[in-house]
Amino acid sequence: MLQLERIGYNPFFAAQFELLNQPDLCAVRVAADAHDRFPIVGAHAAFAELSGRLRLAIEEGRALRPAVGDWLAVSESGDLATIHYVLDRRTCLRRRAAGTHAGVQVIAANVDVYFIVTAVGRDLNPRRLERYLTAVWDSGASPVLVLNKCDLADSVEPLVRTIGEVAPAVPMVCVSATTGNGVDTLQAHLEPGVTGAFIGSSGVGKSSLVNRLGGDRLQRTSPVGPEGKGRHTTSRRELVTLPQGGVLIDTPGLREFGLAEVGPGLDVVFADVLEFASLCHYADCTHTIEPGCAVTLAVAEGTLASARFHSYLCLRAEAEAAQKCRSPQQLANSKKRWKVIHKSAKAFYKTSGKWK
Repeated sequence: MLQLERIGYNPFFAAQFELLNQPDLCAVRVAADAHDRFPIVGAHAAFAELSGRLRLAIEEGRALRPAVGDWLAVSESGDLATIHYVLDRRTCLRRRAAGTHAGVQVIAANVDVYFIVTAVGRDLNPRRLERYLTAVWDSGASPVLVLNKCDLADSVEPLVRTIGEVAPAVPMVCVSATTGNGVDTLQAHLEPGVTGAFIGSSGVGKSSLVNRLGGDRLQRTSPVGPEGKGRHTTSRRELVTLPQGGVLIDTPGLREFGLAEVGPGLDVVFADVLEFASLCHYADCTHTIEPGCAVTLAVAEGTLASARFHSYLCLRAEAEAAQKCRSPQQLANSKKRWKVIHKSAKAFYKTSGKWK
């Protein structure tokens, strides 16, 4: 059985477990996403299922549904454990569920450091990196930017400068999963007890890096498709224990990553924009049409890149919209407002004779 401390069990979770005061329970960690039976590590049992009480609490919104990386309090009975409690999360990375405006999807829980992986070639997109960085800071974890497939570039210096303009204060590692160059630098971020996770698009080499760090073919990999397009190989979020201690969570390639909440992450990522904003004439400046706006002036003078400013406005609007959708009161108010609008429009067309 694994030593729990080596896979991320620390005083934050131990204190919660002690408060339960139930000696018949033990602490385990969710190793992968699942619908019914959750793969777990840290116990004799390999799988766990929800207790009836917990299942009802989840359905009623009174408890969290387990996600990869969560710590659980379970009772064991042979090869199958029963989940009684999901311990509070220390960090949690969420995104707006694909194709929806209000649904939220948990990517992973209790991760200490996220390796945001991009690759030499068409995948390198500063705007996408800004999006990932915002979400990671909001999760409570720390980001590390990873430029993979550096063996394919004649020179990585221009690419490093491009990434550095997006996140000058964030650690960056240039690696090659093929040759192994730079992997030791990644390993330095994964001490025993530390949980890391890879996020990024399909085909950037996340699973290949997991295999390099694990010293074995732990994850399936596939060659990149035509025109440099990535292929989905990892089909679910999965926790991998490392021989030297610590754990990694590999995630499927993300086609889109919608922001799910408003947090400090946006301010951290766009600190340069906020520095200009502090010089605006109006304290509540929207940085769009107000006179005396230092931000729009900086864009006009070329001091602030227009693409970066536009990205800030888009992410801010997206995060605020997502937050409104998640607030029941705001959502109810919005529905009432649109109901009044539709009713007024219907009355207008009827009285004007333009109703069809």
